[in-house]
Amino acid sequence: MPEIRHTPEAPTRTQALAPGESIAAHRHDDHQIVYAGSGVLAVTTDAGTWFAPGTRAIWVPAGCVHAHRAHGHLDLHLLGLPADTNPLGLDAPTVLAVSPLLRELILACTRGPHDDTPEQLRLRAVLLDQLRASPQQAVQLPAPTDPRLAAVCDLLRRDPADPRGLAALAVTAGAGERTLSRLFRRELGMTFPQWRTQLRLYHALRMLADDLPVTTVAHRCGWSSTSAFIDVFRRAFGYTPGVHNRPGRDEPMAARRVGEPL
Repeated sequence: MPEIRHTPEAPTRTQALAPGESIAAHRHDDHQIVYAGSGVLAVTTDAGTWFAPGTRAIWVPAGCVHAHRAHGHLDLHLLGLPADTNPLGLDAPTVLAVSPLLRELILACTRGPHDDTPEQLRLRAVLLDQLRASPQQAVQLPAPTDPRLAAVCDLLRRDPADPRGLAALAVTAGAGERTLSRLFRRELGMTFPQWRTQLRLYHALRMLADDLPVTTVAHRCGWSSTSAFIDVFRRAFGYTPGVHNRPGRDEPMAARRVGEPL
């Protein structure tokens, strides 16, 4: 990431982003919570991409070089926290579940005024308590380093609906199926089916943010049927894709780990 901007203090504010708009690579000396109440937020580092719909927030640790990108219209809520305030002990970007209460606390703390009044301090104290209880979510696309693995991942990024299995994809990368299978586990921390499901969910969120019909999204992302897509999406995010862009959506059920095989 060239031309990395250094802003020592992580800002606390609300910022509107248009679809496709981005914030270039930068870093802070503070931690930061990034939350998009609408649309889909993607945070990218050298290690990969973390993505979050409106029921998720992203923790960005102090010193981490990262960039933001909006999919759909975003009201981006940025909340800076001192480097010595780390209620979850996280040292890498992490997607966190956002309960209705945590959502309202983030909104209240980022809409200002941003000062140390007794009310603001009480709000932040409750917010930190809620963060400690916030489940971490596996909503990430890790970045491969091995060129053979990168070649396969790039093919599927360009066409997430590509139906080929790992054996057929291995031929295009000049590697064996077993070698690629080991690389997925070693470099990306997940199996090939889990990574492909993550990729398809990421593309699905982006398309839903652009108001594409659920059936179209399911087809373009490679699911065998619309019902199969709805089932995987609901288990990943806790709601169905048909309600993705509804304002004020609450999470009706606990989401399971993303990345189950199709």
